Amino acid sequence: MSLGVNELKLKTFFIYEGQPYVVLETHHLKMQQRRPTVQVKMRNLINGKVLERNFAQSDVFEEADVERQKVKYLYAHRDKYWFSYEREPSKRFELAEDILGSSTKFLKESTVLEAILFEGKIITVDLPIKMDFKVIEAPPAIRGDTAQGGVKQVKIETGATINVPLFINEGDVVRINTETGEYVERVEKG
Repeated sequence: MSLGVNELKLKTFFIYEGQPYVVLETHHLKMQQRRPTVQVKMRNLINGKVLERNFAQSDVFEEADVERQKVKYLYAHRDKYWFSYEREPSKRFELAEDILGSSTKFLKESTVLEAILFEGKIITVDLPIKMDFKVIEAPPAIRGDTAQGGVKQVKIETGATINVPLFINEGDVVRINTETGEYVERVEKG
């Protein structure tokens, strides 16, 4: 199936110069006396490299034929992330950090994810959009500390740091949008 430039939306898989890519961002650019273009930020699914390209409205792409399969995240060791197949837990595979990109910040042991397969080979995983994490380090909120809009940085159980409202404390469980890395809500008080 072919895709027009306007169909290149977030998380769309397509073929560019013979390689599979996933769309990370798109921006429509309209320049005076020139044809409008679409600026696409995309990640190569084979080597993890991120590219930005401008495409004309007339450009057409082949949709990447990807399959999805449920997998479970096991653990990380030396920049390699290990997973098992949900149907065959004894069968394991690894993915490198550069392939997974920023999603490594939100990989939690035993989380079930969707693996993306291209030509029968697993090339990346998709995290659930919203996930819950325990806050393991949080600075105390200082009275009158609302100059930054009432936000502070905390560390969650995966080791990632995120911005949260001042009322979040160590031990709280917070819901995070894994696509944006943003705080959504507090799930439970610690």
